[in-house]
Amino acid sequence: MLRFIGRRLLVAIPTLFLVITLAFFMMRAAPGGPFDSDRKLSPEIEANVLARYGMDRPLGQQYLAYVAGVARGDLGPSLKYKDKSVLQILQENAPVSLKLGGLAIALAATLGVSLGVLAAARQNGGLDHLVMGVAVLGVCIPTFVTAPLLVLVFGSKLGWLPSGGWNGGAPLNLVLPVIVLALPQIAIISRLTRAGMIEVLRSNYIRTARAKGLPERRVITRHALRAALLPLVSYLGPACAGLLTGSLVVEKIFNLPGLGKFFVLSALQRDYTVVMGMVIVYAALILLLNLLADLLYAALDPRVRLS
Repeated sequence: MLRFIGRRLLVAIPTLFLVITLAFFMMRAAPGGPFDSDRKLSPEIEANVLARYGMDRPLGQQYLAYVAGVARGDLGPSLKYKDKSVLQILQENAPVSLKLGGLAIALAATLGVSLGVLAAARQNGGLDHLVMGVAVLGVCIPTFVTAPLLVLVFGSKLGWLPSGGWNGGAPLNLVLPVIVLALPQIAIISRLTRAGMIEVLRSNYIRTARAKGLPERRVITRHALRAALLPLVSYLGPACAGLLTGSLVVEKIFNLPGLGKFFVLSALQRDYTVVMGMVIVYAALILLLNLLADLLYAALDPRVRLS
C-alpha cells in the first residue's frame, strides 16, 4: 500500500504542475488585466505598479518566478487586496467552505445511502417510486431555485432560521446553506446506491446468504451494502472536492465569506494570483480525495490489490 501511495504522489506532482501551467497562461490570455479600471492610470503609475508585482517582465520569466514561488510554498500577494497574500486570503476563507462542504457531504452521504438502500429493498414499490421521484427533482432543480425558496419559507415567512450571514459559524446559520448544498448530492447518491444495491441483490452470493436463512436486514447490511457502495466511492472523490471548495450560488445567496464567492470575484477582477491559488487548492484536493477513494475502494473490495 505504501508503494502505491508513493507512486500516486509522484504522479500527482507533474499533474499539479500541468494544472498550474495551463491556468497561468489561460489567465494571462484572457482580455483585461488586474489594473484595468474605469479610471485610467497614468503611464508612469501603471509602470510602477506593474514593476511592483513583476508584471513588467516577459511572460516566460513571470511563469518561472511563479512556479519557483509555489515550490517554496509562496503563492504570492493579491493584486487587488492590499497588504494581503494569497495564503492569508485562503486561510481566512477556506474554513467557511470546508465547514459547509464537510457538513453537506456528511448529510448527503447519510441520507442518500439510506434512501438508496430502502428504494432497492422495495424495488418497484411505492417507496421506491417516491424516493426516485424526489431524487429526480433534486437533480433537476438547481440550487439557485431551492435556496431562495427555502429562505422565503423558513427565513422570511416562518422566521425559524436566519436568511443569511455567517455569524461565526453559528449552527442556525448553517442549516439552510448546508441543506441547499446537500440536496443535489442526496439525489445523486441515492440513485447510485439504489442501482448498485439492485445489482448486488441479484448476485449468487446474496441468494446463498438468503438460502441459509439469514435475516434480510443482515443480508443487506453485512453482505450487500459493502459491494453496492463501490460505484459511490468513485463518485465521492470529485464531489467532495467540489463541495469543500465552496459553491458560488449558495455562498452568494446566503452572503457567506467562502472560497466559491471569493473565487468568482477574484476572476472578475483579474486577480491572477488569488485565482491561481484557488485553482491549486482545488486541484490538490481532487488528487488527494481520488487517492483516498482508491484506498477506500480497495478496503471495500477484497479483490482489489494495491501494489
